Amino acid sequence: MRRREFIALFSGALTAWPLVVLAQQPTMPVVGFMNSQSPVTYGHLAAAFSRGLSQVGFIEGRNLTVEYRWAEGHYEKLPELAADLVRRQVAVLVATGGEPTSVAAKAATSTIPIIFAIGGDPIKGGFVDSLNHPSGNMTGLTQFTAPLEGKRLGLLHELVPNVAIATLINPNFLPAEEQLRDLKDAAARGGIRIISLTSSGEGDFEPAFAAMTKEGAGAVLIASDPYFNSRRERLVGLAQQYKLPAMYEFREFTAAGGLMSYGASLADGYRQVGIYAGEVLKGKKQSELPVLQPTRYELVINLKTANTLGLEIPAKLLTLADEVIE
Repeated sequence: MRRREFIALFSGALTAWPLVVLAQQPTMPVVGFMNSQSPVTYGHLAAAFSRGLSQVGFIEGRNLTVEYRWAEGHYEKLPELAADLVRRQVAVLVATGGEPTSVAAKAATSTIPIIFAIGGDPIKGGFVDSLNHPSGNMTGLTQFTAPLEGKRLGLLHELVPNVAIATLINPNFLPAEEQLRDLKDAAARGGIRIISLTSSGEGDFEPAFAAMTKEGAGAVLIASDPYFNSRRERLVGLAQQYKLPAMYEFREFTAAGGLMSYGASLADGYRQVGIYAGEVLKGKKQSELPVLQPTRYELVINLKTANTLGLEIPAKLLTLADEVIE
């Protein structure tokens, strides 16, 4: 072969080589992440989800793509968001932000693996038939926040034992009827007078608080609900404005100035959901991944807020508290 022909052939091989290598590189898997709320208030939880993925070897942008979809509190948008991710043929569909997201994901696909994060009972919700060996295409995490309303009511009653307690529930939240039933049962057992109010949007918040004080409530329990969680600063501000001791579901409320919260760690839950999504990407089946449940719940008390309200926290509650914010 002549020297000039060899150089031309070698140069052509060098030009073609990167294209061959790129063609041989595997396509990165895509995870669809749905949330019923907003990245403004749930962004730190999406970051916790990413940390979970990284714990099992998946880094966004390096060997994984995540498609995020946020409903911004509009539950009616969830079915189309789920359908869009299914059309994109994601490898795993992650449904977070409560039961409505999981309902939309379940309706959208029976074949793509779904990892959910909910607050209620996944068996009653129809997502799985077994906590230990879920069949079908769904598994995930339940925070069991909705069934804790009676416990939260009892803790608030210990702080303010001689007042009527208002309860604020979102009627659009799927476990709402169960929440109200549990609260009424707990109130009957504890001899607590409750004033039941509902709110399905931020425009209802202030009228609801005005109604609480008008009806003689001396404290308020904000029932668990992803929408309420996404509006926590507004709800905490109204409780302070109306000088009502308030109980919430997650630490995020107390960190924002709320008086007390009792529930599982949201951030840790989302991290675990990320781990499960990674395990599915590695080939595990849902039946091999039991539904996760919290191993502990944390009582958080904000002493600064208590002082502002002129409340003295009983020693028993301070002893029970996992964290006291001063």
